Amino acid sequence: MNILIVSQYFWPENFRINDLVQGLGERGHNVTVLTGQPNYPSGQFFPGYGWNGPKEEHLSGARILRVPLIPRGKGGNLHLILNYLSFVVTASWGVFFRMGRHEHFDAIFVFQTSPVTVGFPAALAKWRYKAPILFWVLDLWPESLSATGAIRSPLILGLVKRGVRWIYSRCSRVLVQSRAFETNVAALGVPLDKIMYFPNWMEAEYEAACHSKKPGNKNKPDRASEFRIVFAGNIGAAQDFPAILDAAEIVAKESPHVQWIIAGDGRMAPWVKSEVKRRNLSKHFSFLGQLPSSAMPEIFSTADALLVTLRSAPIFSLTIPGKVQSYLSAGKPLLAMLDGEGARVITESGGGTTCNAGDSNTLAQNIAKLAGLSPEQRHAMGHKGRAYARQEFGRNNLFNRLESWITEVIEECRSKG
Repeated sequence: MNILIVSQYFWPENFRINDLVQGLGERGHNVTVLTGQPNYPSGQFFPGYGWNGPKEEHLSGARILRVPLIPRGKGGNLHLILNYLSFVVTASWGVFFRMGRHEHFDAIFVFQTSPVTVGFPAALAKWRYKAPILFWVLDLWPESLSATGAIRSPLILGLVKRGVRWIYSRCSRVLVQSRAFETNVAALGVPLDKIMYFPNWMEAEYEAACHSKKPGNKNKPDRASEFRIVFAGNIGAAQDFPAILDAAEIVAKESPHVQWIIAGDGRMAPWVKSEVKRRNLSKHFSFLGQLPSSAMPEIFSTADALLVTLRSAPIFSLTIPGKVQSYLSAGKPLLAMLDGEGARVITESGGGTTCNAGDSNTLAQNIAKLAGLSPEQRHAMGHKGRAYARQEFGRNNLFNRLESWITEVIEECRSKG
């Protein structure tokens, strides 16, 4: 099949769409990716990228067409709005002028984390190439805009909602990363038989670790007395670092051997670093910065527990953070401070402890409990999580599912002429 993928984000930015493109290529499909110049999460163009390109690259057998955009910067909502809108304009231009008139695509797959506006150039591509759209929703709009406080105007939120409804109406399938998303998507006019549950999967490097016999490196000769908590991913408002730091203060008083390893970057990273200093927690925190996903299995192997958090908000209670699947496959206990679907998955797996979003006191208590377990007990907990991840989030099974849906929509499109 010839598949066009539309995504504002792509390699060398760390998103699961990278692994999906690789997986589709491994299965013999011809993949073209329409994307922007990489600038997430630092807000600045990656070295070697910028306004002048590169315009075309090849990765894992896929052709990557890049269009210019205004980088996110670090200046707040205005920069983000310009970043989002610029990709809509340049990607729409790219549909007509970066891809040939006589190109053929069997289907269009849209990777929709924020922003949902990535759907507009995809809709143009559908019109031009007469190809069906499968739209993968990882972030609900306008709900997430309201929850993060990015937009508070009821008028603007209403306009965004109308835009989302327009995008969904042009999709043959709407894929949702959480079953809890189904109600919200259906409320915008998508028939239930066109809404498909498609969760995040274990990426290739994690799945390889999942099938190994050991859950990770248990030999830590230089850190034998430490209890290491690893947080990986975006450092933003949604991750509720104020509550994490509150828990860290509590833990530091009772268990000074606990170390917090932060592997990631984001808009709130400078604030978090300054707040760690202000709270006299510097000796308990290490900031590794943004690392490639290929480095994560080794980082996870040195951890005693893996931390996942989300702020308290209705939209976040519907979400399963993508890192949950990666954490579970690492075979290490999870420490979760979040509500809803994410907490349900972790509890159901038996692979970690959970507490309500924003509950710093209980998070600190859970850290003390995990630190008090023997290595064998933590190993058993991690093993349960790994087994659950293999069953529920196996890469091969989920890619098979996606292939079948793509085939279905292509056949439907052809039958309609």
